[in-house]
Amino acid sequence: MFARLKDIESRYQELEQLLSDPAVVGKRGIYQKYAKEHADLSDLIETYREYEKTGLRIGEDQALLKESDEELRELAREELPRLKETRESLGERLKVLLLPRDPNDEKNVFLEIRAGTGGDEAGLFAEDLFRMYARFAETSGWKVEVMSSTPAGGMGGFKEIIALIAGRGAYSRLKYESGVHRVQRVPVTEAQGRIHTSAVTVAIMPEVEEVELNIDPGDLRIDVYHSSGHGGQSVNTTDSAVRITHLPTGLVVTCQDEKSQLKNKHKAMKVLRARLLDAAVKKQNAEISETRKNQVGSGDRSERIRTYNFPQGRVTDHRIGLTSYSLENFLDGDISFMIDALTTDFQAEALKQST
Repeated sequence: MFARLKDIESRYQELEQLLSDPAVVGKRGIYQKYAKEHADLSDLIETYREYEKTGLRIGEDQALLKESDEELRELAREELPRLKETRESLGERLKVLLLPRDPNDEKNVFLEIRAGTGGDEAGLFAEDLFRMYARFAETSGWKVEVMSSTPAGGMGGFKEIIALIAGRGAYSRLKYESGVHRVQRVPVTEAQGRIHTSAVTVAIMPEVEEVELNIDPGDLRIDVYHSSGHGGQSVNTTDSAVRITHLPTGLVVTCQDEKSQLKNKHKAMKVLRARLLDAAVKKQNAEISETRKNQVGSGDRSERIRTYNFPQGRVTDHRIGLTSYSLENFLDGDISFMIDALTTDFQAEALKQST
């Protein structure tokens, strides 16, 4: 591991020299490439250097234990346990940072939320989840753009909503949110006060650039039709809504949120590319994985992943057994602690797989 770290540090130093070279600075594309590589290595190198520095201090303290001055020996004895604990922690951090990086981690994501079982209540909870993720995105400094949405009906909420969340690291933070989210609460229409259980599915997919996934135009059927707004009123008199069908897979994407047919087509194609890549990744994972444990890092855990229990004011993630009794804050976008815990758990599992 440390021989590899030495090589990476040499590359990091080389990049620092390149980024200060006027010949490189003047070439924007090359400069940006080197700057990104440098930024990607920064956390690893800083941790490695701190590890090395801590090791030197341990060596110095161990030397002090042989000194004749009792006061110096006592100071060394007091400091050594803390330094060794710090070095051990930094060592574990280095192992995590050396894990193969998910190439999609820095990408924007498409968030798809669909109402499942539960009727009107599922549609209302789909809206609650969208608001939760939108607020989390806002506090993270990311932008949210709704790509398409289908209202659930008279009670409000969504049958389905798809949004693009744009911001650095969005996929790395949200990729473990895919799965079935279960809600237990008393619906507003329930006169007897009985608790109902509903389900909503969430899918997180990295945004795919056109160059990353080539789609044969001959594999597409593109239909246009009149957009319809709330209450069934026509948004405009042109055929601006777009439905794209990918014939080989049967995947269908529709978009009517924009007044421009071209903009709707552009949005629909972006969603289609993300869905196709997501399907390909899931197929690949299924082929090489015999158990779900081998799917670490894919975000593909389609069983119930989380329960939101309103009577008890709790939210529980079933994958890691973490429960919080701050449901209101959680639904208000305060979900970082859960994401951090999931990331730690998945990284620990990945470390086991790599040893």
